Amino acid sequence: MKKTSCVLAIALCGLTAFAHGATPVNLIPMPAQLSVNGQGFTVTAQTPIVVDSGDADARRTAEYLASLTAHTRHLQLAVKTGAPDDGAIVLKRDPQAPVANAEGYALDVTPQGIRITARDEAGLFYGAVTAWQLLTPSQGSGDVRVEPVHIRDEPRFAWRGMMLDSARHFWTPAEVRSVIDQMAQHKLNTLHWHLTDDQGWRIEIKRYPELTRIGAWRTPPTVGKQPQPARYGGFYTQDDIKAIVAYATERHIRVVPEIDMPGHAQAAVASYPELGVTGTRPPVSVDWGVNPYLYNVDDHTLQFLQNVLDEVMALFPSTYIHVGGDEAVKDQWKASAAVQARMKALGIKSEDAMQSWFIDQMGKYLAAHDRRLIGWDEILEGGVPASATVMSWRGTQGAIDAAKLGHDVVLSPAPQLYLDQMQSDLPDETTGRLPSMSLQSYYDFEAVPKALSAAQAKHVLGMQANLWTEHMPTMRHVQHNVFPRIAALSEAAWTPTKEHDWRGFLDRMPSQLARYRVQDIAYADSAFAASIDTDRNVAISSGQANVKLSNQAKVGSLHYTTDGREPDASSPLYVRPFTVKLPTTIKAVALAADGTPLAEARTRVLDLPSLRTRSTGELENCPGSDFRLRVQPTPDATSMAPTYLINVFDNCRLYRAAKLDGIAAIRVETASLPRNYALAHEAKLVKAYPSATPQGELVVRMDSCKGKQLASLPLPTDQPATFTLKGDLAKQAGTHDLCLVFTSPITGPIYGVGAVTLVPADKPAP
Repeated sequence: MKKTSCVLAIALCGLTAFAHGATPVNLIPMPAQLSVNGQGFTVTAQTPIVVDSGDADARRTAEYLASLTAHTRHLQLAVKTGAPDDGAIVLKRDPQAPVANAEGYALDVTPQGIRITARDEAGLFYGAVTAWQLLTPSQGSGDVRVEPVHIRDEPRFAWRGMMLDSARHFWTPAEVRSVIDQMAQHKLNTLHWHLTDDQGWRIEIKRYPELTRIGAWRTPPTVGKQPQPARYGGFYTQDDIKAIVAYATERHIRVVPEIDMPGHAQAAVASYPELGVTGTRPPVSVDWGVNPYLYNVDDHTLQFLQNVLDEVMALFPSTYIHVGGDEAVKDQWKASAAVQARMKALGIKSEDAMQSWFIDQMGKYLAAHDRRLIGWDEILEGGVPASATVMSWRGTQGAIDAAKLGHDVVLSPAPQLYLDQMQSDLPDETTGRLPSMSLQSYYDFEAVPKALSAAQAKHVLGMQANLWTEHMPTMRHVQHNVFPRIAALSEAAWTPTKEHDWRGFLDRMPSQLARYRVQDIAYADSAFAASIDTDRNVAISSGQANVKLSNQAKVGSLHYTTDGREPDASSPLYVRPFTVKLPTTIKAVALAADGTPLAEARTRVLDLPSLRTRSTGELENCPGSDFRLRVQPTPDATSMAPTYLINVFDNCRLYRAAKLDGIAAIRVETASLPRNYALAHEAKLVKAYPSATPQGELVVRMDSCKGKQLASLPLPTDQPATFTLKGDLAKQAGTHDLCLVFTSPITGPIYGVGAVTLVPADKPAP
């Protein structure tokens, strides 16, 4: 294959500039085989898309291509049937097409036009997606010159998936379709749809109407005297689901439903208490995490779930039905005399083995209906049905163990492929888990573990990114977390390993970002955003700052200003660190070779107040726990900001290397946040601190969390949504770490710190 990408290194600043015109085909994912030779073809509004008469499937694909091109290029292409003339885009199913895979295709661009052939409709569809990308090499409209490419392409993996969690936050049918649209454009073929959990039951089951009348709704938590939020929820009617499945099928995406069992069952038990172990009716949960409610193991409950599966199978033609199986804490089973009696009658020795028996009942039922069970890797515990497929989320070990036992596996490990992980540590990132998973980490993920032999590796069906939505209450949050990382995943899943090229991928990203923009996709620019760094304490002491610029992907040319103007290609080019006097405002942006911004410009004010302030993302965990989560003021907030970085196990933050010379006071911007986290057996790890008042204080200590107390700031008794704590700080000299400990009861709210500012003696604490 002829290499089609190159980059120009700028050694002085350690970045890579996009080489203008270096990549003649801006395709994502890159095809398995591609060469460039001959002369190209210009597509105009007079260029028809031609399909064989009578081939309804090919015509549907042609109309899809025409619609997508009209929307993203404003180029109207007519679809015609019959024998093609020169000067056309031809889509043809051909049993002799030079590809073996059902999803494979051949595409050739010559002076006579563009010709796409495939043996199956799926291959023709993916060829059309590639043609659309060739027609959108950059942002623009109208006629487009297409390079003379010759492509023979098929995917590396049969399972190229994304999981959408609709249980924690409900997405309208239109929003689900928008996700499907983007999956199709990235040549992903499996939508794993998470429809039930503790926080909501989202699928209409006509035999059991309480599941959606009760189980689809929850009342979000509040703190203190804050007003009660409106009831939250929603569900998909069976007509909604049929329409969504049909929509996905037209785009060659199978929809795999997940009905969680035996754990994550609280919404179902809230609807029908007899399905639970205790017989009591809990509320639909408002707590994220691991809730205690399990399904009962009696015949009535098994029959209920099989009846549910009957309606699920009638709605979803997918061979695979996902039954969850994860995070089923067995406390209720252990405490139940009835469950223990059932185990004894069945000769089952442990609760893990009981779960295996439970899952096996579902597996046999699905097999009797020509379906296959798939579940999270916990289904391996206590034994697993022979026909089960395992989705490995707790790292890759579950996939290794399952493949060695002869089970098919899908790799979707946390945190590597979890889209609720933040994309960077930038101050303006939105909600999510840490550590961050970068664009490159997605691109570099290898789905076939090295521990598997060649024979065992054949059990790896593919890979999947999981979109858990506890902290994504709007589609804008979803888009920020998904894009552009899903582009990196698509290439990792589709393109042969030997053709993976991170720098070549970056070459092609400007075209992909342009496609997002024209479709109003609110993608994250985290990989390309300028980071503006300086040594705070040196700047405070000297009155001038030595500024370093960079970005996560080390790509593009960085331009900056120090006079308040927006940076562009005419602004100074960053080649080495530079020094500015305080106060100065730095603005910086990364540009592609054609001057197109790769990200929005970032701004940093360099003055004494800002240098003495640490925002939420700049505060560290106190020693003892590395759990980090960035949340918003309420679980169902609709804005992207503000956010607060918290540790649910230890309400304590660390302000590193505080320069305390001349500092007289401290100001802490604070928020009362719901403690809505179900921690199961890890609840014992939550740290409590002794307090001097019933509501607690914010205690500031020096050097360590057991060090000298410098301040104690009483917390408000009415727990407002946001408030400012301020007070004197015991006079100190030198540079020290500050430990900020909330001594409030661990049954109350978690306090989030928005920012901490050190106030000098000559400035009053506002």
